[in-house]
Order: sequence, then C-alpha cells, then structure tokens
Amino acid sequence: MRRLPKSLLLACLSRSLRVRPPLPPLHPPPPPHHARPRRLPFSTQTLTRAPPPPPPPDAAAAKPAGLAFLEAAELHESEGDHRKALDLALRAIAPLQDSHGGWSLPVARALRLAGAAASRVGLAGDGIESLGAAAEIVDYLAPARRGEHEVAAVGAAVHEQLARAKMAVGRRWDAVGDLRRALELRSGCLDEGSAELGDAYRDVAEAYAGVLDFDKALSLCLKALGIAEARFGVDSTEVAKVRRLLAVIYTGLGRHVDALEQIELAKMVYEPLGLNVELSQVEIDGANIRTLLGRSEEALNDLKRVMKRADKESEERALAYVTMAKILSSQERIGDAKRCLEIARGIIDTKDSVNPGRISEAYAEISMLHESMGEFETSLSLMKKTLAVLEGAKDMQHVEGSISARMGWILLHTGRVAEAVPYLETAVDKLKNCFGTQHFGLGFTYKHLGEAYLQMDKHESAVKFLTLAKGIIHATFGPTHEDSIDMNQSLANAYGLMGRYKLAMDFQEQVIDAYKSCGTDSSDDLREAYRLREQLKMKAKGLRHAVFPANSLPVLPEHND
Repeated sequence: MRRLPKSLLLACLSRSLRVRPPLPPLHPPPPPHHARPRRLPFSTQTLTRAPPPPPPPDAAAAKPAGLAFLEAAELHESEGDHRKALDLALRAIAPLQDSHGGWSLPVARALRLAGAAASRVGLAGDGIESLGAAAEIVDYLAPARRGEHEVAAVGAAVHEQLARAKMAVGRRWDAVGDLRRALELRSGCLDEGSAELGDAYRDVAEAYAGVLDFDKALSLCLKALGIAEARFGVDSTEVAKVRRLLAVIYTGLGRHVDALEQIELAKMVYEPLGLNVELSQVEIDGANIRTLLGRSEEALNDLKRVMKRADKESEERALAYVTMAKILSSQERIGDAKRCLEIARGIIDTKDSVNPGRISEAYAEISMLHESMGEFETSLSLMKKTLAVLEGAKDMQHVEGSISARMGWILLHTGRVAEAVPYLETAVDKLKNCFGTQHFGLGFTYKHLGEAYLQMDKHESAVKFLTLAKGIIHATFGPTHEDSIDMNQSLANAYGLMGRYKLAMDFQEQVIDAYKSCGTDSSDDLREAYRLREQLKMKAKGLRHAVFPANSLPVLPEHND
C-alpha cells in the first residue's frame, strides 16, 4: 500500500502563490427577482460617486447625525459592546452618504465598524460583506488622495480587519492579499523604521508562511528583523520572536542550516533572561531541524535538556516526548518510541485549556507515528480527538483540512470507502480556502476522493476529481514523477471502467511514455504498463476474458449444463 505524502502540517515544499488579481470592478446589482434578504442594508452598488451636497446654513451649529452615530459606535466598540456598535454603525451609513457622499472616508469608517462588530457577534458573512464594501471605497479613494495619513490609516485598518474576518472562516488564501494591501497602505504613511511597520512586515510574512509560500515570506521577514534589531537591540525578545518565524521560513525553503542558526540566536536571548518556556519551545524546534540534518543524537540531547528543565506535566515536556518518539521511530526503536508516545499522551490528555493549535499539532504527530507503525485504528482515534480539540477554534481550518484529508486516506485504504468520502469532501473545501486552488495537498485530496468515487462506481464524479488532481500534481512535480504517472493510470482505469476506451488508451499511452523517459530503473513498471495496454485493447474489442484495470476480474464464461 502506497503511503500518503507527508501531512500539510509538516510539509516543507514551497510553491509560489499565483498572482492575486486586482479587486474586482463594481458590478451591477442583481435583478429584483434574484434579490435576497441581507442582515446589513448596504452595498457599494447603492453608493454614489457624486460629490456631497452643500451643507445647510446652520450646519456649523450641530454635528451631522451621521458623524454623531459613527462616534457613538466607535465608543461602544472600544467598550466591547459590539451589538450596540453594530446598530449605531448601520444607522450612521445613510446620513453619512447624504452629508459626505457615498464613496467617502466616513462611509468607509462606518462600514469597517459595522463589519468588525458583525464578525464579533457571530455574523461572519455579513461582516466580510461590510468590510469588503469598505475596502472597495478606500481603494477607490487612495490613488487620488495618496499621502493622506487618514486615508492610509483607515484603509490599512479595513484590510487588516477583512483579513482577520476571512481567516476566522478559513479563507487564509484570500486573507494574505488583504494583509499585503494593508502593508502597502501603511508603508506609505509610516516611517521606514517604525515599530508599527516592522510588526506589519512580520504579520504578512507569517501569513505567507501560513499558506506555505515561503519565498514571499522570506524578504518580508528579513525586513521585519532589520527593523526589530534597530529599535529593540539584537538581544531583545522582540528580535527573538522574529528569528523564530525566520527559522520556520528557512525550514520551509529547505535551508536547514540557516534555520538552525536562527534557533541558536533565539536561545541566546531566552536563556540569560530565564524564559524557560520559550527556551524549551525553541530547543524542540531545533531538535526537529537537527533531525532533518541527520544529527539525531544531538537532537535527542536537546530534548533531554527540555525534559529535565520543564515541569513534569507541562506542554513543553509532552511535545519533547513526541519529538523524541519521531526520532526513535526513524531509528526503528519502536518499543522506545511507543513508550514516549504514552508519556506524551498522558500529559496532553489532561490539557483542556491550553492553546488548541499546539495540542492539535501534538495529537496529529502522534497519530501519524501510530499510522507509520501500522496502527490505523489508534491513528484514526487520535485524529478524531484532534478534530474535537479544534472544534470551535478560530483560524484552525487549515489543520482541520489536513487532518480530514489524512483520515479520509486511511479510511479509503482500509476499505471503508463510504466513511472516507465525507472526510475527503471536508478536506477539499477547507484546503482550497486555506492554501489556494493549486496547492499539492489539495491535489492529493482530489486524487483520493476520485479513487473513492471510482470504488463506489460513481465514474463521472471520479473522473472529475481525478482530472483536477492531475492538473495540480503534474504542475507541481512534473509529468515523470511517480505521482503524476499514477494519476494518468488512475484516469486510464476510470475511463476503461466507463467503456470510453479511446480516452483510456490515451492516458495509458501517457503512462508508457513517462516510464520510457525514466530509464532502466522503471523497466518493471514499463512492462506492466504495456501489459495493461494490451488488456485494454482486448477490452475495447469486447473480449470477455480481458482484465482491465489491473485489479478487476475477467468475466467468467457461462456454462450450460
């Protein structure tokens, strides 16, 4: 049985994000018979670009109603009364449009406030719609009012809030573009070395790393590091925090020596300050990197120091045991590895109130180790527990997607196809939102979903998902990679089962051509591909004894007694 490629939780492959298209132009409102009720009674389609009307003669005597509502809404937001803030922000929109014009900064402020409040009271879709409308307005205003601090500040706040709202519903891919736009707006109105700009560089770098685009993350993180060093000093905790992110990025790029250097520099900050939790965390990260460099004994020594320093029931001690189990398992010391996992689980199972991200990562790694040992039921049980830990957690859809994909694969390859499909469908939805439509992890999930549908005799659905998978996997690994060849074989199988023999033959020929280009090492695979082609030809001629795909059975002849 072929193993699933490494989990997205631990993936280090780097794929460039596609260029994000500009914000879409405003489009006409839908016809009346397509209208649907909405919680927020606004749309940029209803806003006019006409200049605001002249103020009435007594305008100076009293503050316009719109501005009064807006200021009151901002006050309630600062006090944490988000429902009242939402109500006042919505009441401000119409009078602000009357007094300032629809495409104006005060209207954008009201929409931002309404969107932020809606998101905080659980109206995620309405919040994103409101913030999206605010973003369209500030992006319309920015070119003509370049250099105005207020436009840049409001625009950056709008895009940052929109990014947070998207991340909360798992749309990490879209959120990166909004964070990048916020950074562009901030960089135009802040001093180059300001701490606020340094934080913005770090946030966007972290966002790119979160969608595994480490190339774009690197330059931004280096800028953040330079600003932090200049403002806080090389031995500051602020700089150490940036170095830890830089280590993650270097690891993602395969630059493990550079990553380890950043870890060592961070350790030099935490150790003299007595920050034992942070020190243990970076030593665990360092042990993982040393393992990648083939320096397992050094890694084990690092982990032993963590275990000695950390509290007996601490999260850091549990994670150290998980990391030690990975090393021992790779050395085929299975008994010792299992013992480490038992200790780690004994600690983690009691940690109900800790950060769900770190605990879910620990459960996920433990489950993968049990999977590698062939203990699939234990692995599935732990993955279900991971999903339970993540239930209701914000901004963890990428982890949920990765776990769901892995559960679907295990269920599929242990013969529980019907159980596998819902997990794979969930994974497709979450991974697409989190990593974009062309990420390799999504490609493998499409592949497994196609295989599941094929086993359920849903051939059209199988072909649909296998075709999507082929496009991503070929683009990622090239046509002669084993997974790309396997995709062509899967499509040949699917079309063969559907009786569409010409298409099946086309994909079988692609399999043969790929193995031919791989040289003598693939001679056995090439012979099998030729054999399947001959069986496919016989199948196309209607010969009942033909066997295609390889795991099908021939039609037995009928005997008339």
